[in-house]
Amino acid sequence: MSVLPELSHEEILRYSRHLLIPEVGLEGQRKLKASSILVIGTGGLGSPVSLYLAAAGVGRIGLVDFDVVDTSNLQRQVIHGRSTVGKLKVESARARMLDLNPSIQIDIYNEPFTSANAMQIAENYDVVVDGTDNFPTRYLSNDVCVLLGKPNVYGSIFRFDGQLSVFDARQGPCYRCLFPEPPPAGLVPSCAEGGVLGVLPGTIGTLQATEALKLLLGIGEPMIGKLLLYNALDMSFDFVKLKKNPKCRICGPNADIKELIDYEEFCGVPGHDHGDEGSAGAGWDITATELAERSRSAKLVLLDVREPHELEISALPNAVNIPLGQLAGRLSELDSAEEMVVLCKGGTRSARALELLVSAGFKKVKNLKGGINAWAREVDKSLPVY
Repeated sequence: MSVLPELSHEEILRYSRHLLIPEVGLEGQRKLKASSILVIGTGGLGSPVSLYLAAAGVGRIGLVDFDVVDTSNLQRQVIHGRSTVGKLKVESARARMLDLNPSIQIDIYNEPFTSANAMQIAENYDVVVDGTDNFPTRYLSNDVCVLLGKPNVYGSIFRFDGQLSVFDARQGPCYRCLFPEPPPAGLVPSCAEGGVLGVLPGTIGTLQATEALKLLLGIGEPMIGKLLLYNALDMSFDFVKLKKNPKCRICGPNADIKELIDYEEFCGVPGHDHGDEGSAGAGWDITATELAERSRSAKLVLLDVREPHELEISALPNAVNIPLGQLAGRLSELDSAEEMVVLCKGGTRSARALELLVSAGFKKVKNLKGGINAWAREVDKSLPVY
């Protein structure tokens, strides 16, 4: 074992509450100073994870993200602030972390985490914390950790529900053992579509930071082989035991995945959130500006597939509201002979609705690219963007 770094008098004072804990003590704090963690994502989960790891004195922290801070992030992404809206998230997060603890090293990677760069980025860190919000990057993070022999601290959030586990294929199951295949594209809505209670990522992210620190210190019982299910509405914590899947394609005895694959193709969805730019593809989209122009000379049916409570935020006059989840059972209410434009918040749900309509024989149908938010930005600025 390499010699642990010493603590300065200032660091001893800073971490004094850690030093008083027998399970941590001076040696444990020196371990943290010598350790490194890669945090994938600086959003809802990455915010509390990064802040608490920095405060705890983890010597080297890597941050991977390629987004910029948006006003809609501030409801839950507490590492960012009003002053950094429009700036790179990794830069915003690094500045806040160094303000909290200037004695640590923070590496930033302002780029998507992909099959092309993931191994190179992750190989020099002791622990990986998965703070992502999409299935392609979750599978990628898992596979990277299995191939490199590193623990993967997993967390996920949606509305009022959260999950937490530590996947370490050397000692227990990996993410693929639990979820061999991704869900069908469009079945699980993102937080951008379904929402999330602002404090929920704080709860799950803080638990992720706790697990990461336990791993680095070698104390307690990490969540290997266990999945935490948390519900904020009834404040329940349930635990499910997990076992290795002998048929797992990456950590099983007959594994056939030996290197990183195309995760967007595997999951059938993009690996990164592109915001309010939902598209049905060339030939099926209509922009907000084009719709405004077209509405002046043609009779169009506007089909809004958002949930009813979203109409209280913004709505277009005379639009027919059939939520996406009800659409398949209510197709008889629509006339396939009429020209129709489908819309939602950002264009993602409406693109899925368009696929359903076309498969049912509707031909004169378009998707409002960017959704009603695009309409609010480009056509009617009296409407709010949400």
